[in-house]
Amino acid sequence: MLSLKELLDSRVEKYNHPGFIITDPISIPHRFTNKNDIEIAGFLTALISWGNRKAILKSSIRMVELMGNEPGNFISNASEEEFKLLENFVYRTFNGDDLLFLVYALRNLYRTKGGLEQVANDYYQKNNQIKDVITGLRMELLKTNHLLRSEKHLANPLKGSAAKRINMFLRWMVRRDNNGVDFGLWQQISPASLMCPLDVHSGATARKLGLLTRKQNDWKAVEELTAGLRKLDASDPVKYDIALFGMGVFEGFNQQH
Repeated sequence: MLSLKELLDSRVEKYNHPGFIITDPISIPHRFTNKNDIEIAGFLTALISWGNRKAILKSSIRMVELMGNEPGNFISNASEEEFKLLENFVYRTFNGDDLLFLVYALRNLYRTKGGLEQVANDYYQKNNQIKDVITGLRMELLKTNHLLRSEKHLANPLKGSAAKRINMFLRWMVRRDNNGVDFGLWQQISPASLMCPLDVHSGATARKLGLLTRKQNDWKAVEELTAGLRKLDASDPVKYDIALFGMGVFEGFNQQH
């Protein structure tokens, strides 16, 4: 019988390759080669990554098309008239007001703070904690004028949120291997520090495997799960996110066992 590590390592091998990109939100930033395009497309896609995967991909493609398929250039150089093209965007509870706020906030970040990576690095260097990165990015983005409703789209671990979508985005940007899925663009944050994106699928699989005892999918559960994964691979614990998700979604692991 396989040990837990052997089981999960086998699933990382099975799912951590380019063949699975096409079904995943990470396929959106993979449409680009320019660093700013990858970061911005990845960040905005991650923020609307909940619900039906096909609907996520369809809406994310529409979002980058509204930016002329050059999200980096759009953030930097688009006119007010071009910004207005975003007003009618809707994905579930995320609407044009939310998208406009984030695009203005990202413009401020790239113009005054050096961009997403620089802000992430600045907050990471305080204590080498991803929690600081997430709360720091949130705080910097919310300095731009916004409606109160938009704040719910930027998760806050300080209030217990599992911050699944931003942890997923950070995995994309920070994790690096030669498998062609995650980008590994951000070199100053250690993959060992990453926190596991936790959602219904990965949480249920983790509980079945005995990696997670906490019932709620909140920040404490993220800490518990990631601590367990670090025992299996201290240098790259979040590679197992790919395994947990794949087992839950593609293998129906939660229903079978």
